[in-house]
Amino acid sequence: FGLTTREHAVGGAGLEAGGDPLPAATLEAAREADAVFLGAVGGPTWDRVEAARRPERGLLRLRKELGAFANLRPVSVPPSAVGLSPLRPEIVAGTDLLIVRELTGGVYFGAHRRDGDSASDVMAYSVLEVERVARVAFEKARQRKGRVTSVDKANVLASSALWRETVASLHEREYPDLEVEHLYVDNAAMQVVRDPRAFDVLLTGNLFGDVLSDLAATLPGSLGVLPSASVGGAVGLYEPVHGSAPDLAGRDHANPLGAIGSAAMMLDDLGELEAAAAVRRAVEAVLEAGTVTPDLGGASGTIAVGLEVAGRVSDVAPQLA
Repeated sequence: FGLTTREHAVGGAGLEAGGDPLPAATLEAAREADAVFLGAVGGPTWDRVEAARRPERGLLRLRKELGAFANLRPVSVPPSAVGLSPLRPEIVAGTDLLIVRELTGGVYFGAHRRDGDSASDVMAYSVLEVERVARVAFEKARQRKGRVTSVDKANVLASSALWRETVASLHEREYPDLEVEHLYVDNAAMQVVRDPRAFDVLLTGNLFGDVLSDLAATLPGSLGVLPSASVGGAVGLYEPVHGSAPDLAGRDHANPLGAIGSAAMMLDDLGELEAAAAVRRAVEAVLEAGTVTPDLGGASGTIAVGLEVAGRVSDVAPQLA
């Protein structure tokens, strides 16, 4: 198969190109594409830009415009990565969980107000918004181990109470074959690092999902290895979980595996399952060989790791044919 790619500015690059973190040409191209593969968007250069024009606003708007309401963040610790985790091997070995994060609602898209010495941010959810992302989590659980953990703060927040009621109702009506439990977010955070193998699919809102997925990055040893896919609309959006890491720019130290894993998720959704499997096998082989960047305790550079993965894709692809 073949891929045709076009590159467009977004985030800080969009601001530099035309003063908009999501230029009109970029949005139009994204809507016309079969998939969107995204790099990181921020950096200290734009820290003093007004909030509505910050690089991150370009990413949030792109997700919203594409209708990508569900973010999928798989976290696994294969045998080759057990020794890279800061947690004990017996805790992380065999971890294989999927975080399903609601992506276009909640506090990130609510009203934000600042009035002198006070400020407020609105976290709002509707039954429709909760049901549609819960369905994604439930369908993914049916393809996995059949367990969903829904995370909220229903003992304090009205939006979380609605979240819990809606998830429970949908489970009872349409997915009674699945095992569903509900955890408060503070307890969930503790359990993710205490007993990560207890989780299969973890469903939560925008803010809590942002925090928990970064926390879960401690399990394989680095945020740099985690991929993600944002789905739900006509066009999927694929991006590594990590940010732009401006302190690593130009040093050949950044970990490329999160971006490579995101490309594998993109290939899955484009129907190229054998290619996606070849990429994942190649990444595992590179981890087993110890060809890793400094964040994982290695001495290899970004380019060297990328080339190593590319070479191993060629090696494993014939085995999958």
